[in-house]
Amino acid sequence: MNLATLPQDLPVPLDDGACDHLGGMRLPLLTLSSTSGENVDLQQINGWLVLYCYPMTGRPDQPLPDGWDQIPGARGCTPQSCSFRDHYQELQALGAEVYGLSTQATAYQQEAADRLHLPFGLLSDVSLEFVRALGLPIFEVQGMQLIRRLTLIAKDGVIKKHFYPVFPPDKSADEVMVWLKQNRAQ
Repeated sequence: MNLATLPQDLPVPLDDGACDHLGGMRLPLLTLSSTSGENVDLQQINGWLVLYCYPMTGRPDQPLPDGWDQIPGARGCTPQSCSFRDHYQELQALGAEVYGLSTQATAYQQEAADRLHLPFGLLSDVSLEFVRALGLPIFEVQGMQLIRRLTLIAKDGVIKKHFYPVFPPDKSADEVMVWLKQNRAQ
């Protein structure tokens, strides 16, 4: 299975309004474990922050959950992470710190961070504290509670922009860069 390639017939997720409340919200004051080996409190980041939230990273040696490709917005975590990896230096040049976030444990995320050579940390919200504090949309598959794919842009701990739903996932970093170029003077 090639996790880096998106199937042609992926269903397009629809905007159900589940993120409409996020603009202007302050990021919660809590610490998340990171694949970089440190704990991160996103509210304490000064300047621009790009936080892309994704359901789960697959592993090449393990099957994805049954029906994964038919769940709107589920497939594409690897292409999305790779797009942020490939544009990481440009995002840094725009003054943004980048993190990915999922409900997977840090040990599970570490495999993807290493395999994909990610220059930024993946954050674990295995307890769903961050998700609940912001009221982020989730879905359940095979007993796992997973975040619906979305991207937040915050400045000094306050959400300035959200992208939801994110589709196609491999273009997420491009959309973020366009928005930052047009709005970073805010």
